[in-house]
Amino acid sequence: MLSLLLIILTSFFFTGIIIRSKSILSGRKGPRIFQPMLDIFRCLRTGSVYSKTTSFVFQIAPTVYIATILMAILFIPFGNKQGILSFNGDFVFFAYVLALGKFFMIIAALDTGSSFEGMGASREALYSMLIEPAFFILMGSFALLTGYSSFAGIFGALHYGSYVSYGLGALASFVFVTIALIENSRMPVDDPKTHLELTMIHEVMILDNSGFDLGLILYGTNLKFALYGAIIANFFLTPGYQLYYSIPIYFAVQVTFGIVIGIVESFAARFRMNHNPQFILMFTSISMLIFLGVLLVMGKLI
Repeated sequence: MLSLLLIILTSFFFTGIIIRSKSILSGRKGPRIFQPMLDIFRCLRTGSVYSKTTSFVFQIAPTVYIATILMAILFIPFGNKQGILSFNGDFVFFAYVLALGKFFMIIAALDTGSSFEGMGASREALYSMLIEPAFFILMGSFALLTGYSSFAGIFGALHYGSYVSYGLGALASFVFVTIALIENSRMPVDDPKTHLELTMIHEVMILDNSGFDLGLILYGTNLKFALYGAIIANFFLTPGYQLYYSIPIYFAVQVTFGIVIGIVESFAARFRMNHNPQFILMFTSISMLIFLGVLLVMGKLI
């Protein structure tokens, strides 16, 4: 329950930190930290408009999307305190419940009959598929290291006793930051501010969404960022820390995560579309390095 509350609280200001970081780095004052949430609340207060050519799939997709994200959050532990739900192999369920939400967003985009939305949907499906091996190799490596196969078991038993293990934790955090950037369609894979239809990915998928539905989709992005930030924070929450020590570490990691994304989006150019698969597959290679590092720590690498 603590993890759920902290992730929801973080989601209220996470996007604001990214936007504020980008504003400061470009020499502008920028909007308030909570302005993105105020924009989302404005969307949630208005009604949605549906095309007569769309079916019920388009109407239920945003609700399914945010419901799957909330379901995934229930598995995230906080240090040695497990999430609301936990069972062996729950990280597999976590990955595919998020994939279910994305699947509904993809078929909703196809349901509109728009060639542009279909183009964005195919690109987003491809990038999600390419990053999937990196996530499973990484989590499988830590399951092998700790002897547990659930989020709560892995993070509850994870501790750093050597320079190699510190390196593994740093690399894993880096991979999760990148997974968050790809899953939330951010730079350098996607540009949320682009207005050129031929280079749009996620934004073109939701062109037909409006009002309440658009608010749900935008808030889902905030939740997913906070969700991945909570996973990264768990790499730094050593079991045994008291709450008065762990909670500041959690927020420090989340704020640092938001600032890092702001810096990346300020100084990194978006890749050409045909370079994105190579960039994403590189993180499968990094996950394989983590796997080899785990074998080295366990003394199983000959």
